[in-house]
Amino acid sequence: MNVSLTAWIITGVVIVGLFVFDFFAHVKTPHEPTLRESGFWSAVYITIAVIFGGVVWWQWGSTYGGEYFAGYVTEKALSVDNLFVFVVIMAKFAVPRIYQQKVLLLGIVMALVMRAGFIAVGAAAIDAYSWVFYLFGLFLLLTAVKLLRESDEPAAHEKERDGRMERLVKKVLRTSDTYDGDKLVTRVDGRRMITPLLLVLIVIGFTDVLFALDSIPAIYGLTEEPYLVFTANAFALMGLRQLYFLLGGMLDKLIYLSYGLSLILAFIGVKLVLHALHENTLGFVNGGEPVAVPEISTGLSLGVIAGTLVVTTVASLVVSKRRAVS
Repeated sequence: MNVSLTAWIITGVVIVGLFVFDFFAHVKTPHEPTLRESGFWSAVYITIAVIFGGVVWWQWGSTYGGEYFAGYVTEKALSVDNLFVFVVIMAKFAVPRIYQQKVLLLGIVMALVMRAGFIAVGAAAIDAYSWVFYLFGLFLLLTAVKLLRESDEPAAHEKERDGRMERLVKKVLRTSDTYDGDKLVTRVDGRRMITPLLLVLIVIGFTDVLFALDSIPAIYGLTEEPYLVFTANAFALMGLRQLYFLLGGMLDKLIYLSYGLSLILAFIGVKLVLHALHENTLGFVNGGEPVAVPEISTGLSLGVIAGTLVVTTVASLVVSKRRAVS
């Protein structure tokens, strides 16, 4: 896939422009968005992502178009899992809902910047060492098992992790006990301190680093093109703020989402290991020669990912409804 520097620059400018527009149009003035507003703009950003996928398909062909859509769907699903974490963090720090938009948008921007770094490192590692796919695959398989183990009480595990991050930040930075509007920094008795809002932002930002450790290897299991990895991540994160307010209490009903994501990560992990065997250069594996194993196509990957998400979502909603009735 040949992506010119001009295409990279235009894409970056468009993505930055969308975030800037989002800030000044919806976030600068604190308010709690309505369901109508959240639903409309969620649909807008999903439409933009689909249109971009169509451009990729038209410009570079169906193979890369399919890889983009597989990556986008996977990253979007993993981003929905992020929303559970956001709910826990917001509740833990009692963030007023009118200020949640700001911290979410800034946190998402932080996440994208940090993920760009992970993407660059991942691309360089893959380009230099084909055996990196073994590490990515094994890591995703271990992550899938870990996600299954924590699926019983995800909120409890997240609170424990957030608590450690909060204590670490408070050791380094002076933090006020009360919010000062939507300010990130304030003065208390003449001393400059960070507000709980900035503390929440830091916790969200560094929490996403942990998510990036899962999502970046996952999408590299679907495409090796850094351009597609970056854009799929950017468009998946875009509109996540609106999705947070749109889904609201519905997140509690997605009781099987963790199982679905575990299956997806395990599937991509297996795909990565098979790809590593196919490209093998390790001397202790088959004498350093490629291993004749089947490779999983992009079409099959997209089908498994989409099918798993549909089944787990429908099953979650049906079971949740039955439990509510009984």
